[in-house]
Amino acid sequence: MRIAYVTQWFEPEPNIIKGIAFVQALEAAGHEVTVITGFPNYPSGQIYSGYRLRLVQHETIGGVRVIRLPLYPSHNRSSLQRSLNYLSFFLSALAYLTLRRSRFDLAYVYHPPITVGLAAALSRIPFVLDVQDLWPDMIAAADMKGASKLVGSVGRCCRFVYARAMAIVTQSKGMRHALIARGVPGEKLSVIRNWATDEPASALGTSSAERFTVAYGGNFGPAQQLCNLIKAAAILERQRPDIRIALYGSGVDDEALRGEADRLRLTNVTFAGRVPAAAIAREFARSDALLLHLAADPLFAITIPSKTQYYLAMGRPIVAAVSGEAAQILRDSGAALVVPPADPNALAAAIMQLAERPRAEREQMGQAGARFYREHLSFSRGTRRTIALLEGTYKALAVG
Repeated sequence: MRIAYVTQWFEPEPNIIKGIAFVQALEAAGHEVTVITGFPNYPSGQIYSGYRLRLVQHETIGGVRVIRLPLYPSHNRSSLQRSLNYLSFFLSALAYLTLRRSRFDLAYVYHPPITVGLAAALSRIPFVLDVQDLWPDMIAAADMKGASKLVGSVGRCCRFVYARAMAIVTQSKGMRHALIARGVPGEKLSVIRNWATDEPASALGTSSAERFTVAYGGNFGPAQQLCNLIKAAAILERQRPDIRIALYGSGVDDEALRGEADRLRLTNVTFAGRVPAAAIAREFARSDALLLHLAADPLFAITIPSKTQYYLAMGRPIVAAVSGEAAQILRDSGAALVVPPADPNALAAAIMQLAERPRAEREQMGQAGARFYREHLSFSRGTRRTIALLEGTYKALAVG
């Protein structure tokens, strides 16, 4: 089968769940895959060094064929600039898929944004849609200026794309139920959980930190609402100054978070910025616990942040301020203390409770999480199910 994997973001951009290794797994199953993507600019909104915008760029990464198409680079709170970012890649992808449709048997389309799915739908290429975020709900929760004006049109776009997809993958049961409530036939929907972006072969070793260290890695944005973590750090500064919080990553809230930590004169919070994947794995392995936090929004009750799988695979104990499906997975794993989101007092209390547990008990929690990951959320399990879905869809297309 000749597959076009259409995604606005791809490596070397960070936190790509279905990147090179995913494509290699599809090719190992006997399929020919071409990645159709944009020029790398996430999360800074600037085109990466070594790239420049052009009409089409062909490259090979890890043996994977990649075609890059032009877009307007942007990633900030401006709904206008973000819309230009999405719409520019939509036009590029639509033109390419329309002109090259005969070269592919099927497209696998990664959403967000939904405009990538719209390009596939309008080009009339048969496609499977991978829904990672529920739109327009996510737009409404993103706190972008002017975003509320887009909700209605985006909702109509989503319904159009859903209707034309041959099959739809959701990353959670909650998303599947939500789409059924919006009129998507249940037989079109499959739940395939995400896996860790950089999957360790096994649980990593014990912490080597001198102070009890809780680490967070990832985006600093409205969805994460890390202002609550800063408030929890202020509580810890007063009650347990021996506990340190290490933040790795960046995002639109980076400056505000640093400013608030400075205003509160916190000495127990460090901002390390963005670091390479291998380096973050080493830092997580040295930490006593990993932190997961989402905003208190009904949307996130049916969302499983990708850090959930990555943290479990790392084999470290977890403190999580989340609700819904992600909270249940973490409780079932035996690896986490889970508190409600947007509750700094509960978060600080959970961190202190974990710090007071014996090291051996914390290590057992981490090992339980790694075991749960291997049994329920692993890369091999997810890719097998994805390949079976693609092959089944292609057979149905041939019969039809």
